[in-house]
Amino acid sequence: MNKTALITGASAGLGAEYAWLFAQDGHDVVLVARRKDKLDALSAAIQEKHPGVQAHVLPEDLAAQGAADRVAEKLQRHGLSIEFLVNNAGFGATGAFVTADPARQLEMLQVNIVVLTQLTRLLVPGMVERKSGRVLNIGSTAGFQPGPFMAVYYASKAYVNSFTEALAFELSGTGVTATVSCPGATATEFAQVAGNDKTPLFKAAAMGAREVAQHGYRAMMRGEVLAIPGLKNKLGLQSLRFAPRSVVLGVAAKLNTAT
Repeated sequence: MNKTALITGASAGLGAEYAWLFAQDGHDVVLVARRKDKLDALSAAIQEKHPGVQAHVLPEDLAAQGAADRVAEKLQRHGLSIEFLVNNAGFGATGAFVTADPARQLEMLQVNIVVLTQLTRLLVPGMVERKSGRVLNIGSTAGFQPGPFMAVYYASKAYVNSFTEALAFELSGTGVTATVSCPGATATEFAQVAGNDKTPLFKAAAMGAREVAQHGYRAMMRGEVLAIPGLKNKLGLQSLRFAPRSVVLGVAAKLNTAT
């Protein structure tokens, strides 16, 4: 029987790429995102190309209170047991913290941190009971440093990175693994939504979504804890170990400021 993967933020970008990767390996998928029309189109395309795969559509606004509980209730109602959880949903916003829309900042924390944590808590106990399962959280290279002009986003990804590494340690020996994929700039809708598509960070060469997703997918399947795609990203993170903190802050600020 096919195993089932739940993917949040599945309507486009990395989420859609992960859905295709699971389907190619013969796994059913549960597609979670706000945009039902895009989920329906992706579901139909997957099932047309992979007739033995079920692609379930589960529309949900993850920024809304109670979203994780509603997702879990729908899974139970449809008798779906999740073997793979991909917490991919997330977004950023560019600009000074003191002038940013406070509601938008709180929505970011809700999606990037709260729902990720809740879904993990709701679904991982079942994996542990079955002694089988894998969690893939999408962190970021941003989570290894502070990020002026994207302060809340960078901080939210620091949480994802730290939480996943700690969870992986706790799950050791249970048959369940946790992996955090930490990409840098990636060619998806993220930059347009965040408003930083004109910044140096994204005007420089960004990695392709398929390449990033494949790297994270393989790392998850191997049970690796930390996955950093791309030589440029790896070298950039190594430089953080030696650069003064003031320099790191200054560089991040310039990268996040439109030119």
